[in-house]
Amino acid sequence: MEIKLLNKSYKKNEQFYNDFLNDTIENNDDYFTDEIVYIKEAPDFPIYMAKRSEEVRKQLFLEAFETVGNHYLDSNRELHFDEQFWHSLLVLKKRDFLLREYPEITESITNFNNIVLKNFDWENYIYKTVIGAEYITDLVEDEAKRKYYNEVIVDNLDLYNYMIKYEVFRNKQFVFNILSIVDELELSSVLKKKITWRDDLGDDPRVGRQVLLEFNKAYPVVMSPMLEKEELKEIFMEYLGYYVEDADLKVLV
Repeated sequence: MEIKLLNKSYKKNEQFYNDFLNDTIENNDDYFTDEIVYIKEAPDFPIYMAKRSEEVRKQLFLEAFETVGNHYLDSNRELHFDEQFWHSLLVLKKRDFLLREYPEITESITNFNNIVLKNFDWENYIYKTVIGAEYITDLVEDEAKRKYYNEVIVDNLDLYNYMIKYEVFRNKQFVFNILSIVDELELSSVLKKKITWRDDLGDDPRVGRQVLLEFNKAYPVVMSPMLEKEELKEIFMEYLGYYVEDADLKVLV
């Protein structure tokens, strides 16, 4: 499949939005660079999961992980982590899919920018999917185990989001080890809990986020991304103990 890459003028551009709705982007050379990329295939997958129930969101994520893991990771890594590539693919090749699955993009340019042209970072659903699919594909050979770890990511999405948010933790072995520890010790529900007894921790403190914050504060004294899983587990439980009562902690280990 041949995809022309957009130039940088397309973002937050009202005329670009109107041309998308009118299906007139592809014929306007002003929107494109001279660069063309080629990919083998580009099957549809969910690109936006907000405002869905927890169960629906989980199924959408699993579908996205499977499709991206099976069909998009053969490209050069620089390409499938490139914002312009994804935005070009979406507006040029996925217009009908987007209008069918996300009709709210016809209501306002704000919705269009938030769903289709969202910045390609840890808050972007495609980014979350690509990075998670790449990590699991690289580290897990067995297909059934890949599906299992995809579910572990989705079941611990808040924690996963905060790991890929911090550049120092955007490390596949660290992410995998942390998720494995959480899964092994069945900590999901504990880590999602709101910390209601500390007014000094911001608007929405969660146990899992605070544990990651402790890792971040300790780096580089504690080189957590390089630690083996068992070493990491010991420190993880120490930091968890800062936010969970001793009696509750003993039940977990």
